Formats: sequence, structure tokens, C-alpha cells
Amino acid sequence: MQELPLSPWESFYVIVGSSAAALTGLQFVVIALVTETQRTDGGTETIDAFATPTVVHFCAVLLMSATLSAPWHSLKPAAWVLGLTGLAGVCYAAVVTLRARRQVGYKPVMEDWLFHSILPFAGYGALVVAAGAMLRDPTDSLFCIASVALLLLFIGIHNAWDTVTYIATTSRTGAQREGA
Repeated sequence: MQELPLSPWESFYVIVGSSAAALTGLQFVVIALVTETQRTDGGTETIDAFATPTVVHFCAVLLMSATLSAPWHSLKPAAWVLGLTGLAGVCYAAVVTLRARRQVGYKPVMEDWLFHSILPFAGYGALVVAAGAMLRDPTDSLFCIASVALLLLFIGIHNAWDTVTYIATTSRTGAQREGA
């Protein structure tokens, strides 16, 4: 049996997958702390548009890492799983864009559209293309898939940080207004 080109990527996906899993847990802690310390003006619509996608991106990275770390006998099943993950991600990016447009608790700026809609859509789209090309050109496809995993991880980190800083600054300015 021919060795698959996934073996050299094992430590990469252990690191990336572990990071995604840890950051997912941290996002849950942040959301729990936020709900305890302040009321939210936008309700669940704002959370669905801006916080939930962060967890979804982290989980997508974890799924990609697990898929490419599994002991496959051929690349075909891994390509299918990754292709379906990418397709689901493209659909989810469209849903997130609609949610961001409909919610009223926060007015998104260009950076929000970039990190919550445009980059995730591009990343998941690239995952679909790379998964489709995986059997023909595994080397380039695996580099593209690794890039998508890092992109989604960095998007999640950016969005989590953005959420925390927004909440910290708005709750501080709100407390200052109430104290005045």
C-alpha cells in the first residue's frame, strides 16, 4: 500500500486542532462571563451574527484537523469530508451575512464584513476547491487546506478579540454614563 501524503502534516494538524479546541472552550467562557456581567441590547440576533460564527470556525478547524489526522486508506474519503465541510461553510457564511444585516444591536463596519462574511466565505470556498483537487494534486491541495485552517483560526481569534474588546469598552462607557 502506498503511503498517503498526510503523514508529514500530522504535527501541524495536532497543533492547529488543539488550538481550535482550546479557543472554542475559551469562547464559551467569555460568552458565559458576558451574560453574567451585562445585559445585551441586541439579544440572540447579535450573538448569532457575531459570536456563534467564531465557535463554528474553530469547530471547522478542529474537524479539518481531525479529518486529516485520521488513518485513511485513501485520500478520497478525506476529500469528501473536507469538500462537504467547505460547502457547509460557504452556506453558513451566507447565513451569517444575512444575520449580520438583520440584527439591530450593532452596526457592522467594513472590518466586521471582512472578518465575518468575506474572509470566511473565501476560506470555505477555497476548501471546496482544494478538496475537489485533492486526488489530482494532493501536495498543493494540502497546502491550500492548511492555509484555510490557519485563516479560519485567525478569523476566529480576531473575532473573539473584537467581541471581547467591544464588550469591555461598551460596558465601561455604559457604566460611566450610568455613574455620571
